[in-house]
Formats: sequence, structure tokens, C-alpha cells
Amino acid sequence: MVYKNLGDMFFQKRQKLGSKTAYMYKQSGEWISVTYKEAVDRAEKTAAGFASLGIKKGDRIGIISENRVEWALTDYAAEALGAVLVPIYPSLLNDQVKYILNDSESKIVVVSDEMQLEKVESIRKELKSAEHFFVLDAEDAQFSDSWKSYDSLAEIGESFLKEKPDYVTNEISKVELTDWATIIYTSGTTGEPKGAVLTHKNLLFNVEEADTAIKVYEDDIFLSFLPLSHVFERMAGHYLSCYHGCTVAYAESIDTVAENLQEIKPTVMVSVPRLYEKIYGKVLDSVESGSPVKRKIFYWALKIGKEYINKVMMHQPISAILQFKRNLAYKLVFSKLNERVGGRNRFFVSGGAPLSAEIAEFFGAAGISIIEGYGLTETSPVISVNHLDNFRFGSVGIALPNVEVKIAEDGEILTRGDHVMVGYYNKEAETKEVIDKDGWLYTGDIGI
Repeated sequence: MVYKNLGDMFFQKRQKLGSKTAYMYKQSGEWISVTYKEAVDRAEKTAAGFASLGIKKGDRIGIISENRVEWALTDYAAEALGAVLVPIYPSLLNDQVKYILNDSESKIVVVSDEMQLEKVESIRKELKSAEHFFVLDAEDAQFSDSWKSYDSLAEIGESFLKEKPDYVTNEISKVELTDWATIIYTSGTTGEPKGAVLTHKNLLFNVEEADTAIKVYEDDIFLSFLPLSHVFERMAGHYLSCYHGCTVAYAESIDTVAENLQEIKPTVMVSVPRLYEKIYGKVLDSVESGSPVKRKIFYWALKIGKEYINKVMMHQPISAILQFKRNLAYKLVFSKLNERVGGRNRFFVSGGAPLSAEIAEFFGAAGISIIEGYGLTETSPVISVNHLDNFRFGSVGIALPNVEVKIAEDGEILTRGDHVMVGYYNKEAETKEVIDKDGWLYTGDIGI
């Protein structure tokens, strides 16, 4: 592997890409940029702050927050020490939060705002391992002496580094690929939530393997809005982007994605099918409410676009006449849709649920590539993915190069490789149910 661990991957960017923009976020109507040097410096201070509180390799740190720069830096700070991040969805209820923090034995809890603070405060006395509590938006929150501002963590870390300036970088060198990086809890719809334990090797392997199929470059700009608590966004919009030194812009919220697309003009975005379904529906509603001439031009363009993209998909030659018609269709119709999604997109990624072939073909016809893949939390997550130059609408593509996949006699998909989790935390029986003695993970999904 190129990097020793995930912390090494991030911290190396300070020297290699120090002045490049790593993150962007919107504040008071303006987009603020954070360079890689600024980001790594802050993560180092945060890691030192954790260390000053006694956090060491293997200790768990819980975070309950929406996507933001501090989420990313908390993750890298934890990984620099070999600590284990436990992400928790901000939408979870109090009892669910209590279960995850207790089951994971998290020693530190980081929350985003007063709403999440109140949630944790209501269960704080029932937490068995949590010793320190921090809130990101401290200026807007009312909190007791049990809580401290997230900024104070960096302040105590800065003092710690004055005494031990090489402490964090030395700790990074001690983190092994086989060390745990995170525990991600599944929904628990059929019982208690299960914490999938993923190592640095699991995640770096998945990044490097996915990179063979989905080409990302240093000048790419990601728009991040899927929860970082979900392994899909975390691998693609967090680790994969950092691996290449890209820029990540955090959408203000799910409701502002359309606006943020126009402002950021991303080249890459990861989403679940619902976003593409909504865009598709709005386009068709607009067409149907338009004039007969507008409808006729649109459906002509769609017919030409589909003919074109299906020939591309089947690797068939494109005639000069079809190329001319497709260029005209793009100019008259599809250029407007491309502008609505920023105008610079190289490709979008869809995962988390099946994307209908109809919608994938529609976007492909419009000149917007949506790469669909398949995976699980337990597989870090990608198992298979379509390629930009080798894809099929309605499919999840081909297995990553060093990922084994087979179909059991009953049709269940099995997979084996370095992407497969260590197991479920504190649940040996449940682990044995899904991973056999030969290392095959039983996904529970049916495939053909």
C-alpha cells in the first residue's frame, strides 16, 4: 500500500499539498477555504488534545455531527493516535445513542450543536465509559461544566505539542494497517445495532481498489452531503478524495444541494438514488408543463441521447450523423441540465440502494455519467462498481480487482478479501454467522 495508515495518508498532505484547498464550507453566505496545511495543523493539535486526556491506540471516540470540516479532522486526529472513531447519525434517538456509546466503550464524545448536546446530556449519567464531552458550536450552546468547547481541545493540544512537538507524528508511525480505524453501527432493524469493525487496511485497500475503477485526480472537487457517518460517503467523499489530494466542499444541508451544486460546480459527487430520482422527476415535470414544441424537442433529444449512450455502452462505432445529432441535442436541451448540476461534472456516483436503469440511461443520454456500485458497511464498503468506460445500466458493475465474489447455490452473494471487516464488536456469534472459516462474508443479498 502507498501509505502506512489513514493518518499517514492525511498528514503527508501537509508537506506535499500544503497551500492547496482541502475543504470548503459556507458561513454567513460565503464559502470559506481551508488549506491542507491548516487542516493537518488543526488535526495535529486535536490529536494532541486527545493524547493529553489519556487517549491512546485502541481507545474509542464517539462523534455525533452533521458533515463539516471538524468531523473530518476529528477522524484523522483519532486515526493519527491509533484511536477508533465511532460515528453516530445525528438523527438517532437518545436510547440508540446510549447503546452505541456504551457498547463501543467510547471514552470521548464530540457533538455538533446544542440539540445533540442535550441528547447526550439526557443520558450522560448512564454512559459507562465516556469521560470527556466536547461541543463544536460552543458559542451557540448552553452547557454545564461537564462539557467543553471543541476549540479548547486544540488549545490544550497546542500546549501539549510545545512540550512534545513530535508526539503525534511519532504515534502515526506506530499505527499498523491491522489496527482498528472505526466501528460503524448498522441500523439494527432486526435487533440490536451491530458495530462493524474496520481496520486501516480495510479502508485503504478499498480506496486503492476503487481507484482502479473510478479515476479521481488532484484537481477534482467533491460536493459532500451524504452523512459521513455512512461508510459510503466516508470512503469516497472523505478517504478517496484525501488519497488524491482533492478538494471537498460540504453542502450546507440536504435541502441546499441544488443551490450548492450551482455555487461549487463539483466535478465528482456521491449520492443515493433519491437525489437523481428527484432531478429526473423535476425535469420531466418541467417538460410536460411546457409548450408542445418544447416537449417535441426534448423527446427528440432524449431519443438521440439514448441511441448515442447505448452505442457507447456496447462499444459500438458512432456515425458522423449520430455524433452531429447528439451534439445538437446537447446544445439545445442537455446543456441546461448539466448547468443545473454545476456544469463541470466528470461523473457522479450512486450507491446505498439500486438506481433504476431508466434513470441511469436518462442521465447518460444527457451526458451525465452516474457510476453505480454495490457494497456493504461490512465490506468497507465497495465490492463491485461500474467503470466510466465499461458500464451497464441497471447493473452494479464488476468486482474490484483483488476482491473475490461468488454466488452460493441459493443465490446469495459471498465475498472475500482485504475489504471484509474484522467482525462485529462484542458479537462473536453474529460474526460467525456472516463470516465462515475460509473468510467468505455472506452478504444476505441475492445476485446473478
